[in-house]
Formats: sequence, C-alpha cells, structure tokens
Amino acid sequence: MSAETPSTDNVRPIIWHDDHLQLLDQRLLPGKAVYLDFDNAADTAQAIRQMVVRGAPAIGITAAYGVVLAARAAYSKDPGAWRTAIQSDLDTLALSRPTAVNLHWALQRMQSRFSKIEGDPGPELLREAASIHTEDIAANRQMGILGASLIADCRQVLTHCNTGSLATGGYGTALGVIRSAWQSGTLDMVFATETRPWLQGARLTAWELQQDKIPVTLIADSAANFLLSQGQVKWVIVGADRIAANGDVANKIGTYGLAVAARQHGVQMMVVAPASTFDLKTISGAEIPIEDRGPDEIVQFGGEQIAPNDIATWNPVFDITPAEFVDAIVTEKGVIHSPDQQKIAAVFQ
Repeated sequence: MSAETPSTDNVRPIIWHDDHLQLLDQRLLPGKAVYLDFDNAADTAQAIRQMVVRGAPAIGITAAYGVVLAARAAYSKDPGAWRTAIQSDLDTLALSRPTAVNLHWALQRMQSRFSKIEGDPGPELLREAASIHTEDIAANRQMGILGASLIADCRQVLTHCNTGSLATGGYGTALGVIRSAWQSGTLDMVFATETRPWLQGARLTAWELQQDKIPVTLIADSAANFLLSQGQVKWVIVGADRIAANGDVANKIGTYGLAVAARQHGVQMMVVAPASTFDLKTISGAEIPIEDRGPDEIVQFGGEQIAPNDIATWNPVFDITPAEFVDAIVTEKGVIHSPDQQKIAAVFQ
C-alpha cells in the first residue's frame, strides 16, 4: 500500500512493505542508500528524532505509519482497550520533533479515525496513512506547477536545506517547484547551500538533483549572501516546517539570513509548503517552539572533535522568517502573494 512512484523523480524515503515500515536512512547519504525496517512506534519515533527521516511532510507521513504500528500492537495486547493502550505510543511520536507541525497534524488526523473503527484498527488506519502519503505527493506536484509558473525564465535559483522527495512523500516542495521548472525548460542552474550543521544541502539536495540530472552548484552557507548580490539569482526557494497564521515561517536555520539578503538585493523569496504545514492556532512566529539539538552537531564533524573541549554552544535547528520578507507562499490550494493573516485565512476558509 505504499504510494505510487511518479516517473519524474527517483527517490522514495518512506515505504510500507510486507506489514512493516521501511525508511531510507538519510544519515548515510550520499555514500550509501540503506533502508531500515520498523515494526513498532517507539523505534519509529526514535528514527524521527535521530534524523533517519527528516523534512516536515516526511515526518508527518512516518508518524502516520507509526500510528498503524502502535494500533496493531495495542490491539494484539488488548482488543477491547486498544484506544487507551495506544496513548503512550502516540505521546512518544508527538514528542519526537517539536517544531514540524505536520507531525501533529498527521497524528490528529489518524486519531480522528479511532472512533469510527470496529474490530481490528490496523487495516483502516493503514488506509488512512497511505492516503496521507499519496495526498502529499499529489499536493507536491500541484505546488510544483504553481511555483514554476512564478519563476518563468528566471534561469537560476538558490535553495536551502533539502525539500525534495527525501523530505516528503515524493517529488518535493521547493524542489518540486525546481523539478517542474526544469521540466518546462525555464531553469538552467540550481545553487544549493551546504546547510550546516547536518549538511542536508550537500548530502541530500545535491545528490537528489543529480539523480534527476538537474544542474546543481553546491556553495558554502557563508557564500550565499554574496551570490545574491551578484544579480544572477532571481529567486530563493525554500520549504517550511511551520507557518504561523500571520505568514511568519519557521524553516531550517539560515533561512532568515537568506530572506534578509534577498530583500536587500532585489531577489524574490518563495516558500513552498502544503496546507498541513500551516498552524493557524499560532498567531506569529514568536510563538513557534525552536528545537535546540545540543552541542554535538557543531563541535563534531564526521565523528571527529573540531572545537575546543567544554566550549559553550547554541544550536537552534530552525529560525523564523517574518512574513514581510516573503514574496509568495505556494500551497496546493493556491499562491499567497505578500502573505499576511487575512490572505492566509481566506485560503483556509
């Protein structure tokens, strides 16, 4: 019941196969493509926490399949009380990554099915998880079409982090726009930031674009602002992990700096995210929790210590880009130009 693979991209990070979940271990890319098997919710949550799978939509899809595994175990243990027994697994999944709102959206959608199920919950919940998966791919392809229409003949774009098939159910959000623009012949080059400290741009985006034979140039994060000053890049295209009701965007650390530099140099800023990434209960970016993953990711590189012992660190995974620095938010429901609270509310009426 895994989602069908479109012919236009070649990577799937999440597969349901033979009654268990398979995740492409993104920590090993680009050196190795290894799928890990998961048959329980606790290990699935740990995979999310440890970055086996990452990217807000992909995290939500993985969590949905985690609910299937949790329900199956709870029903096997006590068929009459599985809804109660499953709660600890749901809590574990919910706590795996605090910033990506798609995780909580997917868990809530799965839980909304509980009251309608009679007997074994596994088959019904698996159908729901598979629907979340296939709907994400369809949304990405629609966003690709909408976003590509905005960047007609801009020829060169800059993207940050990884927002492709690896970060979603397939095709991608910001990389979906890039894929669609490449297919339509309006794009010549993608500049990808390395994206410290996990190097998602260097390890994942560069690899993913190479799989589709889309020209990509990798740059150091610290070179991005200078690149924007050169006048060759017309759009910065990124994804999002949460979008507040007023249009403030939480995305991979470094996005805010790119948005400021883009505004300074007349470069337009596009955020591409499905409706599930919007958190209309959160008024502004100031209310979005920012995950701090601790020191190891910045004092070590490839397992080797690169900083002095006992150095103080600050390692926020995300930052907040104010809505005023965003020219367009592209969703499967349409394009929101110069987003604000009224325009976003109108889309979700």
